[in-house]
Order: sequence, then structure tokens, then C-alpha cells
Amino acid sequence: MSLTYFKRFRMELDLERPPFAAPPLPQGYALVPWDEGLLRDHAAAKYASFCCELDANVFPCLGRRDGCLRLMREITRRATFVPESTWLLRYAPPGGRIEPVGTVQGLQLEGWGALQNLGITAPHRGFGLGTTLLAKAVEGFRRAGLTRMHLEVTTDNTAAVRLYTRLGFRNSRTVFKAAEVA
Repeated sequence: MSLTYFKRFRMELDLERPPFAAPPLPQGYALVPWDEGLLRDHAAAKYASFCCELDANVFPCLGRRDGCLRLMREITRRATFVPESTWLLRYAPPGGRIEPVGTVQGLQLEGWGALQNLGITAPHRGFGLGTTLLAKAVEGFRRAGLTRMHLEVTTDNTAAVRLYTRLGFRNSRTVFKAAEVA
């Protein structure tokens, strides 16, 4: 094992600016607001979204099913948890069973909305679903009375950096996250 440093951007969004528009959901998809009974579905979507991605190296819990379940429990039990900014995305294929394919969570930290773990499973990327989840999280932070939000993203996750930049986030600083990598 060796210690590796991952470069990450802290990106911020002014929630007082006009909201960005989310595309309509494609057929078969549904957004579901936070409910305690959905904790396992959120964890399953989180695992499927991140298990084979760079962020599973940065945050090893994202690469394990039990780690994602533990992380969801930790996030939702915090006093700063913002349920209005926590959403699950489901997909129901014609004649198939409903599956969780996306998730996002929100916290309130020092007067800021803090976006946690926005993820879409690989087969469902490219349909505007990340934008839709992000729009719902932003709307939830606004309903909670917050006027600004932030997130962190690994700089090598260029698709996510492009998405956040396109939607009005600005890079406020660069941070480094140390992680042990095999």
C-alpha cells in the first residue's frame, strides 16, 4: 500500500441566482424524495455508481456494498442532514423490476448546503439524469433556507467537473485528499 494524494476541486454555487433547468426525465425514470425506508436503495445506487470509479480509490467505502450502506446511515443520522436535498432516482424498464440508478444527499455545514455523493450508474449516464438530481438537491437547499452550496469533485472526473461548471458552479479552491492505494 502506498499513500496517494488526489487533487479535488471545491466548487460553489450561489443559490440566489436563477436556478438552472433540468431536462425532463426520460420514460421509465422516477425521482423519489428521501424516506428512511429507502436507505438501502440509496446505498445500492451509490455502490453501483461508484464501485468501479476513481472515487472508490479516494473513498474506499464507495467501493464496497457495506461501506455504502454505512455511509448512508452516517449521512442520514447527522443533525445537519437535509432530507429535502436527498433524492433517489429509479428506473423501471418495460416489464422489468424497478432498480435504483441514481442518488444524491445533502448536508448543511456552517451555513452552506453541502452536496454529497451525486452518482448515476454507468448504463444510465448521458441522459441528463445527473443534472436532474442536482436540480432537485439545489431546490431542497433553497427550501431549507440556504443561499449557497458547495461540493468537492476529484479533478480527474472531467465529466463531473464539466457538468458542475456548465450549471454555474465555480471552482473556489483546490484541495488534496490522501488515500492509501494498493
